[in-house]
Amino acid sequence: MDLNDSTSLAELMSRYVSTETGFGVPKDGWRICLAHEFKEKRKPFQAKDVSLANMIEHVSLGVRYLRWWYKKTQVEKKAPFIDMFRALPLRQIYGAPLGGIGGGSITRGWRGDFCRWQLNPGMYHYKTVIANQFTVCLRRGGQTVYQQVLSMERPPTLQGWNWGYCGEYAFYHALYPRAWTVYHLPGQNVTLTCRQVSPVIPHDYKDSSLPVAVFVWDIENKNDYALDVSIMFTMVNGSGHKDDKSGGHWNEPFHLEKDEESVSGVLLHHQTPVNPYTMCIAAREKSGQEISHQTAFSPKGTCSALWSDLLTDGRLDSPKDSSPPTQKGEEVAAALAVSCSVPANSHNNVEFSLAWDMPKITFGSRERIYLRRYTRYYGSKGDAAPSLSHYALTHYSKWEESIIEWQRPILQDGTLPAWYKSALFNELYFVVDGGTVWVELPEDADISGGLRPEDGGLPAQPELVKEYGRFAYLEGQEYRMYNTYDVHFYASFALIMLWPKLALSVQYDIAGSVVQHDPTERLNLMNGRYSPVKTRGVVPHDIGDPDDEPWVRANAYLIHDTADWKDLNLKFVLQVYRDYYLTQDEQYLKDMWPICQTVMETELKFDKDGDGLIENSGYADQTYDGWKVTGPSAYCGGLWLASVCMMCKMAHVLNCDSVYERYRDILDRGKAAFDKLLWNGKYYNYDSSGRSLSNSVMSDQCAGQWFLRASGLGDNDYQAFPKEKICSALKSVFDLNVLSFADGQMGAVNGMRPEGVPDRSSVQSDEVWVGVVYGLAATMIHEGMTEEGMRTAEGCYRAVWERMGMAFQTPEAYCEKGIYRSLAYMRPLSIWAMQLALNNRPNHSKTTDKDVGQD
Repeated sequence: MDLNDSTSLAELMSRYVSTETGFGVPKDGWRICLAHEFKEKRKPFQAKDVSLANMIEHVSLGVRYLRWWYKKTQVEKKAPFIDMFRALPLRQIYGAPLGGIGGGSITRGWRGDFCRWQLNPGMYHYKTVIANQFTVCLRRGGQTVYQQVLSMERPPTLQGWNWGYCGEYAFYHALYPRAWTVYHLPGQNVTLTCRQVSPVIPHDYKDSSLPVAVFVWDIENKNDYALDVSIMFTMVNGSGHKDDKSGGHWNEPFHLEKDEESVSGVLLHHQTPVNPYTMCIAAREKSGQEISHQTAFSPKGTCSALWSDLLTDGRLDSPKDSSPPTQKGEEVAAALAVSCSVPANSHNNVEFSLAWDMPKITFGSRERIYLRRYTRYYGSKGDAAPSLSHYALTHYSKWEESIIEWQRPILQDGTLPAWYKSALFNELYFVVDGGTVWVELPEDADISGGLRPEDGGLPAQPELVKEYGRFAYLEGQEYRMYNTYDVHFYASFALIMLWPKLALSVQYDIAGSVVQHDPTERLNLMNGRYSPVKTRGVVPHDIGDPDDEPWVRANAYLIHDTADWKDLNLKFVLQVYRDYYLTQDEQYLKDMWPICQTVMETELKFDKDGDGLIENSGYADQTYDGWKVTGPSAYCGGLWLASVCMMCKMAHVLNCDSVYERYRDILDRGKAAFDKLLWNGKYYNYDSSGRSLSNSVMSDQCAGQWFLRASGLGDNDYQAFPKEKICSALKSVFDLNVLSFADGQMGAVNGMRPEGVPDRSSVQSDEVWVGVVYGLAATMIHEGMTEEGMRTAEGCYRAVWERMGMAFQTPEAYCEKGIYRSLAYMRPLSIWAMQLALNNRPNHSKTTDKDVGQD
């Protein structure tokens, strides 16, 4: 399974000319030479890529979308939550994001650029701020012998700096939440290793919320003489956004001593009228090292004064006063330098941090103010940046100990291929960089939807949500909807296994919305009819758009009537029992049980002929909403049977005998109908319509069985599908959707015809969905097809991370050639379902409670 690892590494590192391996860089992870250029250049899927046949079929939808898009962009002057005309172009530059969970994120690219910003909640800004750099200065005998910006760029500004570092002497290595950049300095016999550490720590709900990252610079001097080395960190007050020039921003130096540890740095106060914040660059004071700073400089023009200041003596002037507020049209930046001596043939290190403090946030409509999670520990006054920096610089080593302890069993498992280890940890970037927000529950909040426990509802403020707060992440950076539930169904494995309290918090939010009803009529783009924004008894598609007011107005998605989203209710039930199984949280199960009964009663209305199986029509399952379905289908029908099976199990756990008997009868009848209508002797047909394409092979046809296995079910009294049929279906998927597609090198295509050609009946059917493929691989592993599962998933990793240049922006979908859709998407977090399946293999060493979701 691991035969191609050395070949792939050789390709990404082919331009690296140095033999230096860096200081403490691990073996496993994603590694790339800074001079690498990806040969494959893909374009985003846009409206013009819809086939003529699909265009004709959906011409009315297209007209409605165009009208809506025009109103949103030209009249309301807002960005559409999905923009089919202005998709993000592919920039093959991104690296591991900085910061903890839910406090905003800043992405540093693999070439060292600060290039992707999400400080305002859920709203992304893609701008490389060229003045944000690290610079090295080497001095010998009181004379500067080398000074270089550690960037390959040659920008038209800041021409007084020495740009154009040769990328062939450097490489980047990511094993999230840490990353390393190794710079060999040509002709100097010195190697620098920058280690980037963010506090993303499983089962930690304090430090993991902090908006801060640490940069540890290890300096190796391989000369026979000592050197004085300075590292300078420069940062603009802002994010490259137009409000950087709005005026009123200012910087000030600071020094903080606490518990016999001191840090010094510069605070960059960004005084915008909405969501103001303070950034902070800081360094830890250590014996034999000197910290110096430049409070303010203009990042325009040549900026030769700052360069000369460092060049003269390896130090900066360090003025004591604050800078005056900027004038409109003016930008300001700051610089921080740490100097140390490195003896001959020896090593030293310096430590920097970057923090940002935006404690109070509002979303687009500005109706409510929320406090970020970290304010529980650092207050909401906006003065926490020095304390955050001090804490990070004095505690990051403990973070690393926790990260290493968590990752060690997987990294040391010799049965797992190197690509998988890289994929498993690096795909976790989205937990931080998914437009993520983690906020405190306001004292006056009521998440129950108005229905109290005595009436079959929830408490207004469940204890778990009061203690752990509210959590939301986007469907994707381009699909701007929070907690899109049909996609979270796949991605939720990462949360329930690593931060289970956040997964349960999401479930409480969703459960409270089930009982809500919003009668406001709005146009559904798919059918052109008006219907209520939210129907009672139905799980919402999402909890809202960050450019509006999440948690207040759900269902930003406009494509379908919410009453048609049958699979969302089923996915709620499936997650409830899976979460209980992995956490053993009895109060959670008791709270969710009446909501499960409510949504299942809604579903039972679609069992029109009483055979125990619900029917679909039109585009009735939300996940594959562009793929027509008629009658019972493999996907929705399979989810239904699995949900009924779990209702039986939950009724048994809660001693609800009458409910158990009712759903036992439905399960028995439904199993027979499912087999009769959909089984063709090798796999389950796409649907039961008898249309010419109804026997297409759907890669995700065993999703119901996947969740049963992940929840410890699928056998004996809690079996919904015969094992031999599941294995036959998975073998058909592997032979056709995997091996017969793209030479078996790109994962599983969604739909394949029995004759071995992709189903091209819809936009989605001939796509590969990375998150679905990881879920499919997990299903295969659960059923003992580990080799097939690993090969299936490997195709996606190789395509995305090694050929297409989509590291840290894994898309929702790609076709065999040419295009991709929706960069930086939530669903690929489902790779953690593979780890759960691997943990459950027979004869596998027993995992700890924390490995499987218990805190």
